[in-house]
This record gives sequence, structure tokens and C-alpha cells, in this order.
Amino acid sequence: MADLDLATASWMKSTYSQQGGDCLEVARGFCELMPVRDSKDPNGPALVFPAEAWASFVAAVRSGEFGEV
Repeated sequence: MADLDLATASWMKSTYSQQGGDCLEVARGFCELMPVRDSKDPNGPALVFPAEAWASFVAAVRSGEFGEV
């Protein structure tokens, strides 16, 4: 993953995020990876997860596995 260039990535916020609210952003278009960053710090670091692991995490959040968020 050291070669991953996110400089031109297209980042998107959740539609559940309030206008101007702080949220996570994800970059689409990376086949097997899901880059994630903090919207408050768009020039800061990004975490990069395997796409399958990210999908499992999102499914767990939606199903309430972590309680109410």
C-alpha cells in the first residue's frame, strides 16, 4: 500500500452527515481498498482498509452490533 496515491482521490461524505458537520470521508474507485479520512483534516493521514473488512464493519454498524451510534 506504500504506492497508493490519494492525491487525486475523489472523497465523499455520508449523506447522513449534516451540512458542514464533521464526519469520515471515503475515497471510491480503489478496487480492493477503502481509504478513509477525517473530514476535519482533509490534508491529514488516511487509513486504508481492505474493502471486504470495511464492508463487514459497515454491516455490523448497520445491524447494531456495536450498540446505538
